[in-house]
Amino acid sequence: MRDMVEIGMGRTARRTYELDDIDIVPSRRTRSSKQVSLSWQLDAYRFEIPFLAHPTDALVSPEFAIELGRAGGLGVINGEGLWARHADVAAKIQRLTEVGEKEGTEAAVALLQELHAAPMQPDLLAAAVAQVRAAGVTTAVRVSPQNARALTPALVQAGIDLLVVHGTIISAEHVGDGEPLNLKTFIAELDVPVVAGGVSDHRTALHLMRTGAAGVIVGYGSMQGATTTGEVLGIGVPMATAIADAAAARRDYLDETGGRYVHVIADGETLTSGHIAKAIACGADAVMLGVPLAMARETPGNGWYWPSAAAHPSVPRGAVLPYAVDEERVPLDQVLNGPSNDPFGSLNLVGGLRRSMAKTGYSDLKEFQKVGLNVRA
Repeated sequence: MRDMVEIGMGRTARRTYELDDIDIVPSRRTRSSKQVSLSWQLDAYRFEIPFLAHPTDALVSPEFAIELGRAGGLGVINGEGLWARHADVAAKIQRLTEVGEKEGTEAAVALLQELHAAPMQPDLLAAAVAQVRAAGVTTAVRVSPQNARALTPALVQAGIDLLVVHGTIISAEHVGDGEPLNLKTFIAELDVPVVAGGVSDHRTALHLMRTGAAGVIVGYGSMQGATTTGEVLGIGVPMATAIADAAAARRDYLDETGGRYVHVIADGETLTSGHIAKAIACGADAVMLGVPLAMARETPGNGWYWPSAAAHPSVPRGAVLPYAVDEERVPLDQVLNGPSNDPFGSLNLVGGLRRSMAKTGYSDLKEFQKVGLNVRA
């Protein structure tokens, strides 16, 4: 039963929970972390760790997508970002961070909007896709619902393996200025699997699953500096509740279809290995990481981070902020696998998740979704 509270006469609201509001409860035997598997499979593609990179130019260059792919994860290129618009992206990002340092985040966001106003050049994006494909790792590109119909044919021709239709909030049918994008029809006509999101509730997650999506993203990539919440739209996604709701939709859809499993990918509040473990425990199959990966030397943002929604031309939702100076940045392998000298869980993300699962006695991700949870008072 939903926990409803009265917020005023005649108006009720549901009580919901963030990842920081819950704790994992060890209640079984413990095991060695070496006996824990973090592998999962999305459609025909197997990954050794349940990590995707948020599709922002601050993180995912073709080179970073290759490195994360070789490490067992998935880097998602922003198909409407700088790699699709400029040949000298490194110089553009350097200019962006310099403006951020000297003039502040508002000036940096204005420059980001200016850089995104340049026309998209399909040849540049095709070259980025080809570079990742040539390395032999899974190739994924993100498009917005508004532009999915126009951009996808060229991406499929370029050879992508996975398409990510990703917006701040998404539905099964996007109504724009032209013909509405019906995701069910759109996905049925494609030869590549589609991951779609973000969603925040059971109903929308179930609707997206019924479109034929291979995966559903829950959340909007919340972070310090993200402004999708109260400041701009008044919208928030309490991630623990939202993930659990989407996992319930996955169970309902599994029963409805007689066995079709749709993966739930959490995109928000996952800043530490503990957050990642809690997201999996709530029912996620994988997590989409943003800020934690900004620590890696291989990212093009040089320690700066901004979500993909920060570049919106009229309603930017996210700040351009520094998260690590050069001397604090470490190789991607150390971010993922350690060693770590940080007692707060920002490094050795794989090791932290492994140990959480081992301490509670679980050996794989699907089993770990059954772990006990407590709500903090």
